[in-house]
Amino acid sequence: MPSFDAIVLGLGAMGSAAAFQLAKRGSKVLGIDRFVPPHVYGSTHGETRVTRLACGEGPMYTQFARRSHEIWRELESLTGRELLTQNGLIVISGAGPRAANHEKPDFLEVTIDIARQNGITHDVLSGRRARERFPAFKLNDDDVVYHEPEAGFVRPEACVSAQLEVAGRLGAQIHTGETVQSFDPSPGHVTVVTDKGTYSARSLVITAGPWLPALIGEPQASRFKIRRQVLFWFRGADDPVYVHSDHRPEKFPVFIWQVPAAQPIYGFPAIEGPEQGVKIATEQYLRETTAEAVDRTVSDEEVRDMYATYVRPFFPGLGATCVRTAVCLYTCVDRARFIIDVHPASPRVIVASPCSGHGFKHSAAIGEALAEIAIDGRTRFDLAAFAFEG
Repeated sequence: MPSFDAIVLGLGAMGSAAAFQLAKRGSKVLGIDRFVPPHVYGSTHGETRVTRLACGEGPMYTQFARRSHEIWRELESLTGRELLTQNGLIVISGAGPRAANHEKPDFLEVTIDIARQNGITHDVLSGRRARERFPAFKLNDDDVVYHEPEAGFVRPEACVSAQLEVAGRLGAQIHTGETVQSFDPSPGHVTVVTDKGTYSARSLVITAGPWLPALIGEPQASRFKIRRQVLFWFRGADDPVYVHSDHRPEKFPVFIWQVPAAQPIYGFPAIEGPEQGVKIATEQYLRETTAEAVDRTVSDEEVRDMYATYVRPFFPGLGATCVRTAVCLYTCVDRARFIIDVHPASPRVIVASPCSGHGFKHSAAIGEALAEIAIDGRTRFDLAAFAFEG
């Protein structure tokens, strides 16, 4: 039976980061994924992910975001890939009922407080002032806009590829197209059985995203809810008056908008040019699915509803033409938090599900934390808020 220091199950955002960090520390590592990452079946695809240092979900997340920025710059130097773009972020809210973001109605206020407490560079603007700086957004004069210049976006597929590439250079074995069937912890090691082999390791790291509940079983599995999310790319309107350069990263920051509607929206500049569209998405938390049962097609009705409700009222320079769509999955936990903890059945099994819709920005640092736990049994990061019973 092949034996390793650590086995990582699932090589998306967290798993690829853990494999890289384990290999970087000289561990003998095996990474296993049922697909060939980066792929489009989980939560780590769609061209861009928001990164921000002040996180309205709570103060415990800033430690991960800051360290992740450092790791991505390190990976850029190692691979020559472009991973992190810091073109700024705006968080928008205003008077009247507003959509909660990640279950937080006071998301904007908490973001501002965390920025102040942590010395994060930021501005708080009126809607009028922000509209002058960022003309593509249809802001009301009395809107409140938080601007964080160090924020921006990361490229999830490129980040996963970079981490797996460097992990492989450092000696990690990467098995793709291999499905885990079971694992069995004992006092001295963990045995992992797949459809292609049986392996042993001193530590097992499970970072399987929406496939995680089926792997870890009850009662832990019931903590996780899988929810389908749809991403849309809308092209600029055919309007000779409109300046399409307003959608470029230099003038169009990443945004999170607590709009006066059922769901918040977030989005990104036209990073590939106006013809390739501006990416905009909502976040829905009402309907559940599974990784196997999710509908990966996007209907014309969904496109029309997205444009009518969330694009046309807030982005006058975007037209109704949707140039592409994608479906991804949120693996959600109560209070939109993460779970990063040892499995209750064995201290040799480490479970990480930092998603709940806001995990990618933290993934590089969480991979480092997972490697530290697997090797040393502890980490320098504060994980108190992310226990199973947290």
